Amino acid sequence: MEHLSGGQIVVEVMKKEGVKKAFCVPGESYLGVIDALYEHSDIELISTRHEGGASFMADAYAKASGQVGVCMATRGPGATNLSIGLHTAMQDSTPLVALIGQVERPFKGKEAFQEVDFTSYFSHLCKWAVEIESVERIPELLHRAFYTARSGRPGPVVVSLPHDMLEDTMDYVEGTVYDYSVPEASEEAVEKVLEKLYAAKQPIIIAGGGVTATNSSKELAQFAELVNVPVATSFRRFDAFPNDHAHYAGWLGFGSDQKLLNYIKDADVVLSIGSRFSQVTTQDYTLIGDQAEIIQVDIDSGTIGKAYPAALGIVSDAKKFLQRCLQQAKHVKNDEREEQVRRCNEAYLLSSTPPERTESAEYAEMNSVIADFFAETQEDTIVTSDAGNFFGWVSKYYRFSNGNRYIGPTSGAMGYGMPGAIGAKVACPDKKVVSFSGDGGFMMTMQEMETAVRYNIPVVAIVVNNNMYGTIRAHQEKHFPNRVMATRLTNPNFAEMAKLFGCHGEQVVSNDEFLPALQRAFDSGKPALIEVVTDPELLSAGHAIKEAQAVK
Repeated sequence: MEHLSGGQIVVEVMKKEGVKKAFCVPGESYLGVIDALYEHSDIELISTRHEGGASFMADAYAKASGQVGVCMATRGPGATNLSIGLHTAMQDSTPLVALIGQVERPFKGKEAFQEVDFTSYFSHLCKWAVEIESVERIPELLHRAFYTARSGRPGPVVVSLPHDMLEDTMDYVEGTVYDYSVPEASEEAVEKVLEKLYAAKQPIIIAGGGVTATNSSKELAQFAELVNVPVATSFRRFDAFPNDHAHYAGWLGFGSDQKLLNYIKDADVVLSIGSRFSQVTTQDYTLIGDQAEIIQVDIDSGTIGKAYPAALGIVSDAKKFLQRCLQQAKHVKNDEREEQVRRCNEAYLLSSTPPERTESAEYAEMNSVIADFFAETQEDTIVTSDAGNFFGWVSKYYRFSNGNRYIGPTSGAMGYGMPGAIGAKVACPDKKVVSFSGDGGFMMTMQEMETAVRYNIPVVAIVVNNNMYGTIRAHQEKHFPNRVMATRLTNPNFAEMAKLFGCHGEQVVSNDEFLPALQRAFDSGKPALIEVVTDPELLSAGHAIKEAQAVK
């Protein structure tokens, strides 16, 4: 039995929980934890330049590795800076534990230096927020935090650690890593689902984060083939279904193909697997018609019926549900059903094929950039992004298949792309990892380029530069045409700035320059940045400023 400090016990629990990486901005309020990590080289502590970057990295690391992500911050400003990544993890159902230093216990309630009531502040941002008041309870509560983060519908947990508590000592007795099981649909429930699908005239399957989190896209593909039903993926869950599969109908979100939306609006049976029916997925909750019978399969009972009434709700892990479906389903041979699948897939292929290349003396053209990027990254590439009008081209023209994965925030958080790429690369060092950001979002976390250089994490950041907050400008032009306020930006030469950080940097102003620049970025073996200078008149993959102004 060892006599250990609170900080040392925190690290012992982390080690027992299998933590290999943690992301932080160091702070004096939890130095006891940082010092204890000095003795544990098997846990790598990656020090970032901003707490928002640390929480984004932890979120992407968890998504890419399948493990619980860990981030740390000091009290007050450090903790509140961490909030953006915790909100992202909550909306994305990402298992994450945030360890936060707190003011000394005798000083609480006195408006002490940087004091925040964390359990209250984080109560609506996380699955659970707890403050550990005594060193004796660290093993119990911290193991419970990890269990809560990964069980049920996964999500973030905040653990507040008072500064003086971390300095208390005790005879350490190992705690227990909580085992957990996942719910599984019964044979009877699955039979009801299958009967409704067999009888349906125009069915659709919508696959969400429950499928990506359980790596169930292969099982879903086999099931779709058996019952002959087209599959759409929910907002930013492109890799929930292989995009090159004949049953793929496309993705739901901003700028979805109208033919897909029309098909779903007229559907009589909608089977949702691991999807929350979010506002963006459902086009402001207008997507599903009153005639549709909704079958909702989700690991969280609280999600079922939350956005739409469910004719049949099944609490189950997505993979377990699909495995049982494969055991019980029979092959549906139906000419009309096969024709529906074919039409849906043809519409997707047509909408996701970039138009012919166009040339400009001043700008790179995003249709061609994405076409070249897709051709170069056909196998085992992770793509991360944040929010911005650049994303319309990525979502429309990049097809996720052959081990390619997408990691991005359904919360639409700006600044996620490049830190997310760092977290994903740390989790998957053998894969190519590329981030896409707009100039607005990139500038929010660009300081993390230094983190990538310091730890030699060779990600490639593509910055699409149109010198504006493009998404907001698009809304501005639509609702308040010719009244531009607050959306214009000026920027440095991003490529030159990247070089100052120690990265490989290039600027691209024409289509022909992009692919060679991308190849050089991969070959450099260093963190790299490619600035793609685009036409500010093009606000989206389908509209220019004049067209946006015309839509009132």
